[in-house]
Amino acid sequence: MPSKSAIQRARRDKREGKSPSTQAGEFVREEIEHVREGKHGARSTKQAIAIGLSEARRAGVDVPAKGKAAKKSTAKRSTAKKATAKQSAARQSSETKATRSRAATKALKKEGSAAASKRALSRQGHEAASQRTAADRSAAARKAARTKGAAGRSAAAKKAARTRAQRAGH
Repeated sequence: MPSKSAIQRARRDKREGKSPSTQAGEFVREEIEHVREGKHGARSTKQAIAIGLSEARRAGVDVPAKGKAAKKSTAKRSTAKKATAKQSAARQSSETKATRSRAATKALKKEGSAAASKRALSRQGHEAASQRTAADRSAAARKAARTKGAAGRSAAAKKAARTRAQRAGH
């Protein structure tokens, strides 16, 4: 269950016109914190991110499912949905849901917390960025600049200037 503060931050992001993935980032950040605190572990950084995205979807953030598998499953689901609606309601009792939830939590608690380390997150970020085209990254940066606001842009420019000055000094 996501915290109220994460939900509020995501709603604020939505009001500010930020993308669904930015809104979902609040839930992912919270999940990473949970792994770091030891509430539960994660086998990989991707798993921790996936849990956060799942929480975001449950909270109503419009994050699309990624990849080819998602496209296939939605096509299959729409035709099979009507036929199996009654069957699944009878079959999946609250007992089953509770048992499955307990099993998932128990499995996560056995995992480590290295997946939420700064190094692991950095590696994951670099890998994800390398999969995207330069045009994609550029468009994302332009949108980020648009939704940042004047104060945010000013702060980012100052930070960039400091970084350039630091690198010139080395």
